[in-house]
Amino acid sequence: MNKLMFLLCVFILQEAYAAPPLSTCYGTTQVGRLENGLQLPSSGKNFEVYSSLGVILGRNYVHSKVFSVVVAAYNSLEVSAPDKVFVYGESGLKEGGRIRPHKTHQNGLSVDFFVPVTNQDGVSVKLPISPLNKFGYDIEFNTIAKYKDLTVDFEAMARHLVAIKNAADSLDVGISVVIFDNLFQTRLFSTQTGKALPSLIRFSVKKPWVRHDEHYHIDFEVPCEKNN
Repeated sequence: MNKLMFLLCVFILQEAYAAPPLSTCYGTTQVGRLENGLQLPSSGKNFEVYSSLGVILGRNYVHSKVFSVVVAAYNSLEVSAPDKVFVYGESGLKEGGRIRPHKTHQNGLSVDFFVPVTNQDGVSVKLPISPLNKFGYDIEFNTIAKYKDLTVDFEAMARHLVAIKNAADSLDVGISVVIFDNLFQTRLFSTQTGKALPSLIRFSVKKPWVRHDEHYHIDFEVPCEKNN
């Protein structure tokens, strides 16, 4: 191999294994923007994005630190919840800013996660998401946490939130708030894993502008620059 070819190979390897650029967030989740946002993976061994169209439209970008937290949490769940599958929803645009119809999600620090569910046989399955139910956001669970033959898996949700908290702590990322249906919070906190959640993470007690029964919204905390 000649010197030029060797240098070319080194350059290609460096590019392939180079660390992703660090993101910079500006302003707040309600009025903000993002630089060097990273697009979350479309799928993994135990998770997938809510919509391939959402990926094409670039609606699953986050701050680089949030990216690391989300991926690390899913990786840990391969061990702590190996028989569970998860679906994440919308996060934000590559450069942040308004992403309709969300009131927040503007600076890379907000992520929606769809509730994990089990079927009538108790098997963990993915929530049936399609354009017909507004990509999952129009799904409504009844007061006993059922939608058709599916039931919210509160224990799996609790394990996911604990995994998120552990990953965030290890990466020096804060969690500002989790927004989830007020009635269902009681069910979540009554699970074996969920009973510890109120002392670990702040949950909003205000009635959200939309119900948040089919998904839970997380706002992360990362130092941001002032919005220009």
